[in-house]
Amino acid sequence: YCVEFRTESLSQHCALETRPYARWMQYLREGHTVCVACQPPAMGTATRRCSGDGHNAHGDKILHWEAVGNSQCQGTWKRIRQLEHCSCPLVHSFIFT
Repeated sequence: YCVEFRTESLSQHCALETRPYARWMQYLREGHTVCVACQPPAMGTATRRCSGDGHNAHGDKILHWEAVGNSQCQGTWKRIRQLEHCSCPLVHSFIFT
């Protein structure tokens, strides 16, 4: 499954990332919708959910995220909805780890 989030805030360190494999961090923006896929092995075997997917976050609860490979690139987002069939666009698509 996938979860859509609206990015509420992010650190300035995301825009400063220049390593070739991590340049995607430069394109994160406040207010943008991102799509995050939950796939094995990030999915818990007992729960069949990814940690941090905001499953119990109702209303305007603000959730925290951190980019893999650059712990200084972090921020907050709000859960919009869960999609049982992922149709994430190539841009602004991520995977839970």
